[in-house]
Amino acid sequence: MIDEEALLQELSFRAIRSSGSGGQHVNKVSSKIELTFNLSESIVFDDEQKNRLENKLQHRLTKGNLLILQCDESRSQHKNKTLVIKRFLELISTSLVIPKKRIPTKIPKSVIRKRLKNKRQVSDKKANRKKPDVD
Repeated sequence: MIDEEALLQELSFRAIRSSGSGGQHVNKVSSKIELTFNLSESIVFDDEQKNRLENKLQHRLTKGNLLILQCDESRSQHKNKTLVIKRFLELISTSLVIPKKRIPTKIPKSVIRKRLKNKRQVSDKKANRKKPDVD
């Protein structure tokens, strides 16, 4: 489906200092990874796939059609890189899935009859609660 090797060649990575607590370690080590993918310059996807990705990921793309993902879950830069790659591949593969068309089904006549019969029974039950009309 997707040529992962060619796709990984189009990614660019940047190591940044992670935010949050951690003392001296967090101040010295750049363990946070930022993945950048330029959708408009990609040669892996055809125009139809690019349009589908643009529509599905429009809230994640920048104005220049860049997809930027970050990961700082681990203290290890290597582990963060593998996590962000995994997240990127999952995001791309789920965005490329074409949803199946829903085929509306007809309601069976027996179900309609059963509903109307039940409705009539409830109506009769409520009508029987009234006092009889004496003329």
